[in-house]
Amino acid sequence: MKNAKIMAFAIGLTMTVSPALAQAQEGEIGYDRGALAYDALMAGDNKAAVAKLESGKLTDPAVMINLGQAYARTGRSGDAAKMFVAAMSSNRSFDLVLADGQVMNSRKAAEMALNDLNGRLASR
Repeated sequence: MKNAKIMAFAIGLTMTVSPALAQAQEGEIGYDRGALAYDALMAGDNKAAVAKLESGKLTDPAVMINLGQAYARTGRSGDAAKMFVAAMSSNRSFDLVLADGQVMNSRKAAEMALNDLNGRLASR
């Protein structure tokens, strides 16, 4: 179900505005509104994002990636890295729509997030 919605969004980008695209502008496709703490992350309310995501499904790669981002933003780099590694090695993998509209496999998104985190830590 999640993949079907995400693929509809990807097709919508190249062809025409679709209901899935309108939903994507809300920030969460295939999830209950707020389940990925998208609004909190976009508003920079990282503490609220952490609280919301920690109460979610910590086996879902999308939740793990967003929680990793929230951890990184609150200075919890070690916890962020653990979330990204867990998302990369999860037995679940699916395409995600990133905040910039790019569609990417959850494992690749987690790998990129980990590399970005490592790059930021190395440049300190």
